[in-house]
Amino acid sequence: MEQVMTTAFVTGLLAAMMRMATPIIFGTLGEILCERAGVLNLGIEGIMLMGAMTGFLTTLTTGSLWLGVAAAALVGVLLSLFMAFLAVYLGLSQHVSGLGITLFSTGLAMFIYRLAVGSPVNPPTVRPFTQTAIPFLSGIPILGTALFNQYVLVYIALLLVPLVWILLYRTSWGLAIRTVGENPFAADTVGIDVNLTRTLCLAAGGALMGVGGAFLTLAHQNMFLIDVVGGRGWIAVAMVIFGNWDPAKGMAGAMIFGFLDALQLRLQGLGFNIPFHLFLIIPYLMTVVALVGVSRRAAAPAGLLKPYRREEKG
Repeated sequence: MEQVMTTAFVTGLLAAMMRMATPIIFGTLGEILCERAGVLNLGIEGIMLMGAMTGFLTTLTTGSLWLGVAAAALVGVLLSLFMAFLAVYLGLSQHVSGLGITLFSTGLAMFIYRLAVGSPVNPPTVRPFTQTAIPFLSGIPILGTALFNQYVLVYIALLLVPLVWILLYRTSWGLAIRTVGENPFAADTVGIDVNLTRTLCLAAGGALMGVGGAFLTLAHQNMFLIDVVGGRGWIAVAMVIFGNWDPAKGMAGAMIFGFLDALQLRLQGLGFNIPFHLFLIIPYLMTVVALVGVSRRAAAPAGLLKPYRREEKG
């Protein structure tokens, strides 16, 4: 227990919390954009996996990390546009469409990866992003080292939280998005193109999900594995509900999950005499407990899961 109370342990724990939370923050923000517009995108897990694979292979081929991030965002957009075609324009079940996207993307990611690199004994690796210290702030004891000596993508994820909040609650675009998600018929009445708004939100959300996946292979790790996402897409969906569809609260939920995930890894490293399977379920179990506590107060957008057809208006 004395090892847990040391400055080095706390600093390392907080730094790891930021890294663990980052892909979930990207995924949560992307899902919030989708759901605020009235579309539940359960394709997030597959989109993140495709983003992880695409970003890795692009970087492996070109040597450019940022090109890999851009490719991951692009594949996220393309898959989300496919989701828009199914759920928005054809009006198919959003649950079925999203799960179909996840199953399709998972199989496609593995197929493309095996096609590109085969089945080597040692998986290929790339040189990942390096940590970038923010002058002055990184010198603050404990918090400075943990929070201000991170990957650039961590800073981008944190910066996006207030930007998405401002977009949703302080701009006319955000008002249009929220109106489409709450009452698409009213939105159509005032001249908002419901289907276009939902499509654009899906595309923007898909880009964020793809980048979240790329973070796992280009920063958090330096290789692609089929289980690299590890359910983080589903956790992001849970964090949307936990945060009541608010970017700041969703980020807080992602931080809590990141803290628990980092904690279980460090407790394993200290050699606690507990089966490692119990450590692994800690963050997921606490996520379920948190959802049970907030689900009764959660207020989903009224138009969520409901396809919009103008001919049914009125």
